[in-house]
Amino acid sequence: MPVNLAPPHAAQLFPVKGVKLGIAAAGIRKPNRKDLLVIALDEDTKVAGVFTQNDFCAAPVVVAKDHLLNPGPGESIRALVINTGNANAGTGEDGISRARATCAAVARLMGCDEKQVLPFSTGVIMEPLPLDRIVAGLPAAVSGLEPGNWLAAAEAIMTTDIVPKAVSRQLLLYGKTVTITGIAKGSGMIHPNMATMLGYIATDAALDQPLLEEILRHAAENSFNCITVDGDTSTNDAFIMAATGRAGNPSITGNTSGEFIMLRDAITDTAIHLAQAIVRDGEGATKFITVRVEGGKTVEECKKAAYAIAHSPLVKTAFFASDPNLGRILAAIGYAGLENLDVSGLKLYLDDVLVAENGGRANSYREQDGQRVMRQAEITVRVAMNRGAESATVWTCDLSYDYVKINADYRS
Repeated sequence: MPVNLAPPHAAQLFPVKGVKLGIAAAGIRKPNRKDLLVIALDEDTKVAGVFTQNDFCAAPVVVAKDHLLNPGPGESIRALVINTGNANAGTGEDGISRARATCAAVARLMGCDEKQVLPFSTGVIMEPLPLDRIVAGLPAAVSGLEPGNWLAAAEAIMTTDIVPKAVSRQLLLYGKTVTITGIAKGSGMIHPNMATMLGYIATDAALDQPLLEEILRHAAENSFNCITVDGDTSTNDAFIMAATGRAGNPSITGNTSGEFIMLRDAITDTAIHLAQAIVRDGEGATKFITVRVEGGKTVEECKKAAYAIAHSPLVKTAFFASDPNLGRILAAIGYAGLENLDVSGLKLYLDDVLVAENGGRANSYREQDGQRVMRQAEITVRVAMNRGAESATVWTCDLSYDYVKINADYRS
């Protein structure tokens, strides 16, 4: 089971004014399961997105990026369409044609231009998108559009996920209640620069488009770009934010106001919750691990050290076995490529236990203390480099037998 991750409750997921969601079981890969989602957005909704940096990006990523830049005569994005079971990646021009045809089918049902529709896919790579099944399933999804369908929407985008991922937040802006609700999927093939994850956050706050894009970048950098399960960067990653402006607050126009900072932080908190849920649901994960590197010269070098630890199969398998073979962490820091690192000034902690200092094992360290921490379901690795004032935190999980089984059998 996922590490301390309970399924969300529908009653805890608040509708967002100007957003409706519809779900269908289209039989894209497996029968009798939710696998198709349409998210309808009110006219004039502002939308922004960040996508995978994998050069072999999937057809829906190509189309979605194009439509975001060129939404057609309607000028605003009116719908998102997401399918699971098939990634439509590694499918060449045919895949792009099928992604565009999916958008056209949604547009016909919703009375908008096909460029006002963004497509997203997740699932098996290098298989043709079953367009006929998607088109056949779309009328049910569109006819079932409701503002309260967030939990079902989270279920409809799952692949190897065990638990659906969704969360809501509310805050007061200028005396108006503003709602933020988000869903995500992801479990394995997770690595920053967007991972094999899809994330969607909607708010009814009113704000200018450049500020939405600024919040999106801030939220992504501090959430989805701070997680890793296995170091693989997927072909289909996308994180989309929509702001409908229906909450009734005066539109936020500057990035220095208290209201902007409150909204930015609430949306970032929503994204962090979803990102951590992805790690907690990591394929076969039994432990949730926070890696914090502090006292660095730059944030970049802190992240470099943190990811060297978080990516290491030797470190991750040691955590799975509850084996305090902690020299593996020192080795990972050593090959992270930090310039002029003085290892004698570095300290390594496992939760509250000082493990290493002065270039080697701390005199106070006892194996039983390391064993105690390693048996926990949640563990913090802290590295104090003592060479600057910057820090970075990433989240990862252990690597278990089940990870191999799940990925070996993924297409079965």
